[in-house]
Amino acid sequence: QVHLVESGGELVEPGNSRRLSCAGYGRTFDWYAMGWFRQAPGKEREFVASIDQSGRSTHYADSVKGRFTISRDNAQNTVYLQMNSLKPEDTAVYYCAAGAYSTEEAQFGSWGQGTQVTVSL
Repeated sequence: QVHLVESGGELVEPGNSRRLSCAGYGRTFDWYAMGWFRQAPGKEREFVASIDQSGRSTHYADSVKGRFTISRDNAQNTVYLQMNSLKPEDTAVYYCAAGAYSTEEAQFGSWGQGTQVTVSL
């Protein structure tokens, strides 16, 4: 298990950018693939992006492809989500997760507490 803590969520105007960070606590951070998921009000939690243990392979939801970039720094036990050209529909609580390299929520066994991103004027 790895303990995950997200940060970086805040109120952002449409069209602007924001970077989320997720720090992992535990010596085995680089054993895990990492993922970002989000949950908007009244909706199910959905996949956003994932990255494998090495950082060489990534996968994105169609809704964020070309706007969001996932990356990781294993030396710093941190995974990032760079979000550009933000839209109001990106408003959600964003969660990072550790597990197998996948787009499926069930493949991730450790979760952070979430960070709120609100895209609005």
